[in-house]
Order: sequence, then C-alpha cells, then structure tokens
Amino acid sequence: MRTVRISKEQMGKRISRFEKLKPLPIQNASIPEKARDVIYSRKLLSVIGLEANANTPINAEAPILGAAGMTMTLAVCPPGQGPGLHSHRQTYETFTVLQGEFEVRWNDEGDEGARLRRFDTISFPPGVCRAFHNVGSEEGILQVIITGGVHDMTDIAFSPKAKREIEAVRAGLAAEFEKVGFAFDAGEK
Repeated sequence: MRTVRISKEQMGKRISRFEKLKPLPIQNASIPEKARDVIYSRKLLSVIGLEANANTPINAEAPILGAAGMTMTLAVCPPGQGPGLHSHRQTYETFTVLQGEFEVRWNDEGDEGARLRRFDTISFPPGVCRAFHNVGSEEGILQVIITGGVHDMTDIAFSPKAKREIEAVRAGLAAEFEKVGFAFDAGEK
C-alpha cells in the first residue's frame, strides 16, 4: 500500500486543542438561557466539522474539517442540564461520557433510559427520540459523534413538549429556533 506523507504544518490543521475550542455561535445569546437549555447543551464545542464546503453551523468554529462525513462536538453540561427529547431524521448520534454522569432517555415520551458513566457509550439510530442530562454533581462532558445522512439543522426535530417549554419562557420564542431549521414535530405521526 502506498502511504501519504504529511508535514507537521499540514497535520497541525488536523489537531484540536481543547483549551482553544469556542462555543458554537448558533447558540444565540439573545435567546434566554432557559429556552436554549431545552435545545442545546449549555456549551457545544465543535471539534470536527464536515468538509470545508459544507454549510452547517457545526463547521463554524471547528478546528478540524473533513473526516469522511463524521462530525464531533463536545457537549458541556452543568449539573441538571441537558437538551430535551429530539430525533435525527437521517443521522446516527453516538454519545460517550468523558466526564461526569449522564442519564440518557429515549422513545417519544422518554420512557426508557440508562445511566452512563465515564467512557460509557450509547448510539442512537435515525428516527429515535433521545435526550440526555447531567445527573452528576459537577460539570459533565459528552463526546457527540454524528454520522450518515445530512448534517444540518433540518435533520433535527424536537418534541412538541420542547416547543411548549420554550414558549413558556416567552411567547413566540420557538420561531427563533425554527428560523435556523429546527422543527418541533418529533413523535408526531
């Protein structure tokens, strides 16, 4: 097999330094934190984005671009926080606990679940509703890998309950999330 030689400078573009990661700008600070917490982990740090020409918010701050259609983010959650039930239409979502302890729930009502600890991994196929939250007493970090299908905001649908929670913060606020492509029809027939 013929191999590829790569310079230190070229490889430097494929290294992500944790201390240099920046939260994704899609987590619009003008939206109240209580509403953002329904949709996002408190901090989403993009590690690997799609190829350079892909138009997705995951690419906005990713230090590494292009890994055969895979994206990786770090979901940082304070105790008790984590996004609500949502489904990915076309992509697989795989979580590995790097720090802390998380409860992961699944199905339309979140009626099934598992508690995950450091280095435990769970992988959801497309179409299954899932949610997670930090059940530990310290900040938790999940590695989130998305593979297959289309990686944009139209791939993600939240439950109607999530919309009600956002609207309870401020009427009309769910429309801000819909503007970037999120839907609130997960679990509806």
